[in-house]
Amino acid sequence: MSESASKLSKSSKSPEDTLSFGTKLAYGAGDLGTAITANILAVFLLVFFTSVAGIPAGIAGSILLVGKIWDAVNDPIVGILSDRTQSRWGRRYPWIVAGAIPFGIFFFLQWIVPRFSDNPTTNLWALVAYYIAVSVLFNAFYTVVNLPYTALTPELTDDYDERTSLNSFRFIFSIGGSILSLVIVLAIFNAIPDDVAQQYRAIGAICAVISVLPFFWCVFGTYGHVTRRQQLRGAVETSTQEMPILQQLKVAFANRPFLFVIGIYLCSWLALQNTVTIIPYFVRDWMGLSNAVYTQVVMAVQVTALAMLLVWERISRRVGKKAVYILGMVLWVMAEIGLFFLQPGQVGWMYFLGILAGMGVSTAYLIPWSMVPDVIDLDELHTGQRREGVFYSFMVFLQKMGLAIALFLVGLALDTAGFIESTAGEATPIQPDSALTAIRVMIGPLPAIVLLLGIGLAYFYPISREVHANILLQLHERKHASGNPPDTEPGLR
Repeated sequence: MSESASKLSKSSKSPEDTLSFGTKLAYGAGDLGTAITANILAVFLLVFFTSVAGIPAGIAGSILLVGKIWDAVNDPIVGILSDRTQSRWGRRYPWIVAGAIPFGIFFFLQWIVPRFSDNPTTNLWALVAYYIAVSVLFNAFYTVVNLPYTALTPELTDDYDERTSLNSFRFIFSIGGSILSLVIVLAIFNAIPDDVAQQYRAIGAICAVISVLPFFWCVFGTYGHVTRRQQLRGAVETSTQEMPILQQLKVAFANRPFLFVIGIYLCSWLALQNTVTIIPYFVRDWMGLSNAVYTQVVMAVQVTALAMLLVWERISRRVGKKAVYILGMVLWVMAEIGLFFLQPGQVGWMYFLGILAGMGVSTAYLIPWSMVPDVIDLDELHTGQRREGVFYSFMVFLQKMGLAIALFLVGLALDTAGFIESTAGEATPIQPDSALTAIRVMIGPLPAIVLLLGIGLAYFYPISREVHANILLQLHERKHASGNPPDTEPGLR
């Protein structure tokens, strides 16, 4: 790194790049509601479909796939539209405010089991149509609130380490929301022990209300800071409207570091969603434990991930983002392999492996999202435009496609392996050996292979702290020069 780039990195953080504790806290709160709902859906919705609504696993997986494919498809649309939005509230905030309440309503509607007909076949397909419709609407409003929220990160600060700190606050709330959702579930399971359908209705209602309120905290707590920065950068912030949508997408995917971030994130998210989805079946059907126990296992993972966020953030300041990611993934791979060899009765080892996995999961939350703003800075150097919505929309697109694929494949694999579904009030069936083997493979070797691929991609990720400082230096020089833009860092195109 050049001396001038080093000096810029160490000593030129501007006041608008320095975030107060209150601003970071408000920003983090914006991920609380989506974290609560996403965690509940990932852990319990497939179980709800197969064990309460009485929908076969293969069909249930298809329902989730349809909703999530639409959820993923609408991300680039909302991202680009939010980039182009002009209002006195800025580009992102009108979307968050407008979508918050419908987001809560349609989340709740996913947890009821309406009866459409006395004919079992007719009722089944009517239920399928109902859940698809509600899922499509919920996922549309999920995007409306979540995509503009994620695009706020680079609008709040340009600083390399401050972005990691900001994302640590975000994922403190994100993982905290996941933990809170499990605490709520455990409390409801204990309060309503004998009515499974009523348990899920209560979960849907309570979590819907709790999930809506933090969006407004985020909006009012960060609006002032974002507005001040936009006034300083006004010409750059609105220039994305000059580029056609297809050209924006083409330029985004020509950004080589962004392709690495996409791969890194997709690998970790696929592994995470696959594991979270199969854990209930692993704990209940392989380990022979109760529903409450698998909730506690997921909680052990999430509590550990939460506790490790600030630890990893500190380590990242010393060794860099990709080194932290690789270390976390190694720990996670060890945990996944250990789960495959776990036997019924080894409950203590199960919790230990959950804690070990949580240490790795923490880096999967923190690091890829802190890489994206650096990629956006590189894109600005190439194009002269700020297009946060485009890049974040594709990150969220991949997040949701990963979830959709994981849920669909888990449902398909269970169905193919002979998994036996049930309805509310029925005794838990004894699963065949083929289904148990499928469950063990999906919780161990499969996610481990995907995580190893992510480690390889992280190793070759090209934007280090030094490279990013050089990007910022060139952007700084461009703002104060009247000639042609300076050359970009070699090899980053």
